[in-house]
Amino acid sequence: MAAAEKRMNRILELIAERKRVEVAVIADELGVSQVTIRKDLNELESRGVIRREHGCAMLHSADDVEGRLAYHYEEKLRIARRAAECVSDGDVVMIESGSCCALLAAELVTTKRDLTIFTNSAFIAGYVRGKSSSRIMLLGGLYQQDSQVMVGPMLERCMSGLYVDLLFVGADGYAPGLGFSNRDYMRAQAVRDMASHAGRVIVTTESEKFAKRSTVPLDFGDRACMVVTDASVGPEVSKGLADAGIQLVTV
Repeated sequence: MAAAEKRMNRILELIAERKRVEVAVIADELGVSQVTIRKDLNELESRGVIRREHGCAMLHSADDVEGRLAYHYEEKLRIARRAAECVSDGDVVMIESGSCCALLAAELVTTKRDLTIFTNSAFIAGYVRGKSSSRIMLLGGLYQQDSQVMVGPMLERCMSGLYVDLLFVGADGYAPGLGFSNRDYMRAQAVRDMASHAGRVIVTTESEKFAKRSTVPLDFGDRACMVVTDASVGPEVSKGLADAGIQLVTV
């Protein structure tokens, strides 16, 4: 990766962590000039990832997948590569929206052959475009512009008659005994609808999500079979997953 791209990834990490960061603070943290940082911010703003206001930078939207890809990128990439081991050549799978899911999709289309991937994420469909001959089936519905994801009753209709063995999803939060959750009601319903057409659900997310609890339960029932996350997951979470009969895989 070029130095400028690495620097912009670090900038996005800082913004994702702190929500709003001054240009001078970013320059000091990265050890480069404010002129260089402003050029990087101009590039990120032109991509629609961030916005600038009164000498500060912030993510364009908390739901923007491209902006979140750079946050804990290496951890997410390891998670994606491990999750990809659950898929074989010729499989038919579903992948929900999210940054770990996007990296998983990219890993699958470059390392597996003859896949069919159903997704409700327009971002993922574009992210893997041209990377392989795998078939990408974009499920329809109401388009949420920030997250670039399809939701709503039409999504369920698109899945009529569809059944896959594996569904990969992300999550915004988790609580032992309550399970995984999402902060957006319509996206949570979309995940539940997709899960009802899958035999097994694999959750791919960073360990920090286990310290949060979001608004809307995802309620996978007994379909949730595995969680792939980084090694910082705590013992309480490990016990909660084990009690729920969910395999925990750390990378």
